[in-house]
Amino acid sequence: MKKKILRVIGLIFVIAIAVTSLSVCAFADGGGDVAGAIENTWDTASTQIKQVVDNVVFPVIDLVLAVFFFGKLGCAYFDYRKSGHFEWTAPAILFACLVFMLTAPLYIWGIIGL
Repeated sequence: MKKKILRVIGLIFVIAIAVTSLSVCAFADGGGDVAGAIENTWDTASTQIKQVVDNVVFPVIDLVLAVFFFGKLGCAYFDYRKSGHFEWTAPAILFACLVFMLTAPLYIWGIIGL
């Protein structure tokens, strides 16, 4: 039991030393303007965020919606062949979502304010 307690205390000690030696203090510009430092960081990061969202996030969402749309359209067709009634609701909703997501990069940044 005593060995286990010594191991835990040793582990805590090693973690404390690692945290203190590997941490970096962040200081604001000259006069201590923290808000200005955050705004400058956001200004530089916002263009990168916008680029990643436009080039990665929206195409992935579009691809997933397109796969679901065509899959649901195929399922609706096979249900039509079986029952004689074509259900338009799910494919129509997926198509509307797909169109919304395809056109979202054109206007979403204006709404957000970037």
